[in-house]
Amino acid sequence: MYTESEAAFQAPRRRTEQIFEYNHTPPSETEKRRSLLVAILGSVGERTVLLPPFHAGFGSNVHIGDDFFGNVNLTFVDDVDIRIGNGVMIAPSVTLTTTGHPVHPSRRADFGRFSEPIVIEDKVWIGSNAVVLPGVRIGYGSVIGAGSVVSRDVPPMTVALGTPCRVIRSITDEDLATRAAGH
Repeated sequence: MYTESEAAFQAPRRRTEQIFEYNHTPPSETEKRRSLLVAILGSVGERTVLLPPFHAGFGSNVHIGDDFFGNVNLTFVDDVDIRIGNGVMIAPSVTLTTTGHPVHPSRRADFGRFSEPIVIEDKVWIGSNAVVLPGVRIGYGSVIGAGSVVSRDVPPMTVALGTPCRVIRSITDEDLATRAAGH
């Protein structure tokens, strides 16, 4: 647990001006976008696509691997690290939040909160409007269904969905011949 006053020393790590500039850079200026992304994020891999607008509390606590695709309205609440592996795809309007607030109102004085890192392993696909909560690890190759609220770890090579998000099945070689889960 920590408060806004206790976290004030982190203010210089916020990249709000650069995020604003990135979100307003014309699509044709790919080199400028790449340079801004490198300045904003803690680390960024090769062949990264992050469609604007995106939002981040800091930006500097986000680490993205190679071959990443992030669709519009991706939100990073990155008070601590968000680590995203290689080959990850994230659909529109997804929120990755490392920070939550205590239930009891007296513990929320001065914006009391807690933060735990998020890890998204390689080749994960997260569907539209999903929310990933503090401390979650999503395992290699997994698929998170649209609209899910992910409050606990998801094992590798599984399809998980719902509110709360739960594993519904494993991903198998049979999925090589289908278009989507369950079809």
